[in-house]
Amino acid sequence: MGLRMMDMGRPFEFPLHLNTHSIFPVKPHAMKKLIGAAILSSLVTAGQAAPFMAIGDGAELFLTGTLGVRVDDNIFLTGNATDDIIVDVTPGVDLTFGKDAQVQGALTLSHAFATYIDNDELNTNLFSGDFVTRFDDGKMKLNFNVGFHELNQNTPDVQRLTRRDVFNTAASGEVEISQLTSVGAGVNFNREDYKRTGYTDSESLTVPIDFYYKWRPKVDLSIGYRYRDYEVDIGQDSSDHYLNVGARGDFTPKLTGRFTVGFNRRSLDVSGDKNGFGLDASFAYEVSPKTSLQVGASNDYGTSPQGAQQENLTFNARVVSKIADDWSVNGGVSFRQIDYFSRKDDFWEATLGTSYIVNANITILGAYVHRDYASDLGGADFKNNVFSISANFRY
Repeated sequence: MGLRMMDMGRPFEFPLHLNTHSIFPVKPHAMKKLIGAAILSSLVTAGQAAPFMAIGDGAELFLTGTLGVRVDDNIFLTGNATDDIIVDVTPGVDLTFGKDAQVQGALTLSHAFATYIDNDELNTNLFSGDFVTRFDDGKMKLNFNVGFHELNQNTPDVQRLTRRDVFNTAASGEVEISQLTSVGAGVNFNREDYKRTGYTDSESLTVPIDFYYKWRPKVDLSIGYRYRDYEVDIGQDSSDHYLNVGARGDFTPKLTGRFTVGFNRRSLDVSGDKNGFGLDASFAYEVSPKTSLQVGASNDYGTSPQGAQQENLTFNARVVSKIADDWSVNGGVSFRQIDYFSRKDDFWEATLGTSYIVNANITILGAYVHRDYASDLGGADFKNNVFSISANFRY
């Protein structure tokens, strides 16, 4: 898919945001402090271990939930920042099936309630649902997923907490042709419906096909083609063609991943074609038995939610380290350059986080996120700081 920073569930995990004018959460209103302290206390003390429910052979039903608080110094991602504290409560259920079987899958349903302390007109309750399943018999792999997400979150392209619904479904498969060769193909459909004027509803259909040749016991070479059709209500419809070569597998005992490079062409309904370099890569490196590094890069065409043509170049890196049996820390940085063909915007995001496993049912998470958007377009620049703490429950 084109890189549009689209929300696949949650485009930005907005943790607790912090006002950049102070080292303390946002404005020192007594109400905010009392609510924040109460929630933090409840996150640490809430919950006791409970068994899951077994449903037949290999199927398990879990009750899930998240209780969290975010301090956000720029809830609309605009140059004139508005800050707030947001309380998040997200109950849900998770049904998994096919344990130790060739066919496995999961159904995940949740409903997210967001309460804004100062801007209560922004309060939302949003539904999300996902179903995934896979089949693997060693020679054939099949995957299917479908999801629906109600969203009210920001991205560099979508500001002022714009409501939208996202539906996505995809199917893919790979079959072994011989001991050295295999072929994979798939189809992906995505639809976005915006609830605010000025943004375009869109539909995209993506069809990739790849041929793999086993070059080494754990490394496959690939040659592939991806077709993508993109339809919008505002702007121009387009079709993309990506011819590529690449490789995947365990390149060294500590380095695994995949990459493709190639020729990318976008054909526009009205104004002609755009040609460019295509890239899609992701790697994981084991720095030590307890520390891993993940890096990725991409260059692809896209269409903004306002219907503008884009070319997106992205880089990202993330380090995760397990410092104890129940403690882990992580940090990351990502960069996105958005070329509108009349100007180029730069978006940086840096994250720091930690997680603590209380027991098999409860995990405490804390995070800080800093975002910086620079544009030649007047009024488009913004900075954003977010602090968050939350507790995830699974029974």
